[in-house]
Amino acid sequence: MIDHENNNRGLIDTYEALQIAQSVELDLVVVSQNEDIPVAKILNYGKLQYQKKKRQGSSARPTVKEVRFRPNVGAGDYNLRINQALQWLSKGDSVKFAIRLRGRENQYRQQAGDMLDRIVTDLGQVGKVQSLDKRSLIVQIMPA
Repeated sequence: MIDHENNNRGLIDTYEALQIAQSVELDLVVVSQNEDIPVAKILNYGKLQYQKKKRQGSSARPTVKEVRFRPNVGAGDYNLRINQALQWLSKGDSVKFAIRLRGRENQYRQQAGDMLDRIVTDLGQVGKVQSLDKRSLIVQIMPA
């Protein structure tokens, strides 16, 4: 048995281990079920479950990074954002590109659609297209 201060108490009767756990107001939990001798530990079981759930939630949650463009973005800014997206995709994050049109820029909707196609071709080796919406000018790319 291992007590609440991580000290090894050796072989102890189950009833005695339960009394020790009750005296410090904690739970007696079987940590490993060996063939000969099971190992039990005195700890707060609710806290253990909470930490386990928290670890699972944080590791399973994919993040979506968003990049916004205007249709007349410069080459340097475009390359910077594409390189940033490459890093995010290599880490396992999804990237969402949105092109915003304001005022007279709506006349050049075709150029914005071409820019989406250019983004898809530039990131084609690292990611795959999850959704492409040329009407709302949004493309979402997930890691390949």
